Amino acid sequence: MAALGSVVASIAIVVTGGIVRVTGSGLGCTDWPLCTGETLAPTAEMGMHGAIEFGNRLLTGVLCAVVGWVIITARLQKVPAPAALRGGWAQFWVVVLNALVGGVTVWMRLSPYIVAAHFLAATLLLTTAVYTWHAASAEPGAGSGTEGAAAGSAALRVPARCRSLSAALVAVTAVLVVVGTLATGTGPHAGDSSDVHRMPLNWTVVTALHGLLATTVLVLAWSLLRALPAGSAARRKTAVFLGVLLAQGGVGLAQSLTGLPSLVVVLHLLGSALVWVGVLQVHLTVKKSAVARTPEPADRDALPGARTEAARL
Repeated sequence: MAALGSVVASIAIVVTGGIVRVTGSGLGCTDWPLCTGETLAPTAEMGMHGAIEFGNRLLTGVLCAVVGWVIITARLQKVPAPAALRGGWAQFWVVVLNALVGGVTVWMRLSPYIVAAHFLAATLLLTTAVYTWHAASAEPGAGSGTEGAAAGSAALRVPARCRSLSAALVAVTAVLVVVGTLATGTGPHAGDSSDVHRMPLNWTVVTALHGLLATTVLVLAWSLLRALPAGSAARRKTAVFLGVLLAQGGVGLAQSLTGLPSLVVVLHLLGSALVWVGVLQVHLTVKKSAVARTPEPADRDALPGARTEAARL
């Protein structure tokens, strides 16, 4: 529960960061770590922009509390959970990194390059949160009975070649996310009502490249789905990922055709977070399932059970 809470909080950080940007509240607080040079919180004169930016900063405090919950929960388990504990501490340090990059973003007056780095730091935080969630679910005692047996059976049936395909899926999706930050850096939503410089790139070309990469991700996901056996957990997660990816593509197309309205941009940011969560879940599940290999016919004679059966004959 704690690990899932950190995933939700990390997604919330991405979404509220998008709200800050599309409402022009990026410099609602004119300084960091204080909101102004003299006050921690925004003043009444700073209006709604100050409240929105400060609210996003407060959410970082909530995230710290959730990450602390993850670490304490992992430490208090009767059965040691070292992977979940490592993931919790990784989240803590990435939260610190994200906060520092956020401060530099304010100091640099919303440089599009630093804004892109801030989004990528938030994506790194989401990565560690998903890893911790997956690790906590895989710890001894997380599943038992018929459910655990079914998962083990499904794991044995996943071809090992799917691991390479899922790794390629993660790599191309990562490039898709990076190019998405370039599209943002050249687009109209600079994060503040003042004249903020944009990246000197052609927005149409960057957007077309972004769409091409999204199509590549879709093809890779479909290929992986076809390669995975029916009934496996990896196949179910890949099917869900495909659904999220198609929905995200529809939102992206809608925002491009309608002039990037603020609400649709925020929905696209939410979709990007869900896509990243989905692709990581697919890869981690495939990676775990592909470790086991069903013995080839030539290998079966070497198994202890096969030798025993041969002796009986």
